[in-house]
Amino acid sequence: QVQLVESGGGLVQAGDSLRLSCAASGRTYNNHAMGWFRQAPGKAREFVAAVRWSGSSTYYSDSVKGRFTISRDNAKTTVYLQMNSLQPEDTAIYSCACSLSGSIYDQGSYNYWGQGTQVTVSS
Repeated sequence: QVQLVESGGGLVQAGDSLRLSCAASGRTYNNHAMGWFRQAPGKAREFVAAVRWSGSSTYYSDSVKGRFTISRDNAKTTVYLQMNSLQPEDTAIYSCACSLSGSIYDQGSYNYWGQGTQVTVSS
């Protein structure tokens, strides 16, 4: 089992930045990747970014590439999502998730999920 706890969400204005954190505990040594997903009101959950647990390869959706940065600490206990130049369309509940295998981009590959944190961007 892996437990994930997100923090760092909030209400910001367009153009501002936020950093989300996801603290991982439990059997993290089997992790394949950690990812961030988001779900806006009335929309399906979508992939945002991911980082492989071994090595440091990162992956981004086209909508956030160049604005968001995913990283993890060396102890492999926390994953961060630095979000810059936030726009109203970035408003969503952001959830981190842990994958044990499978496609980095497919939410079906993620086995454990955090509770989510709300990010609201006003115009």
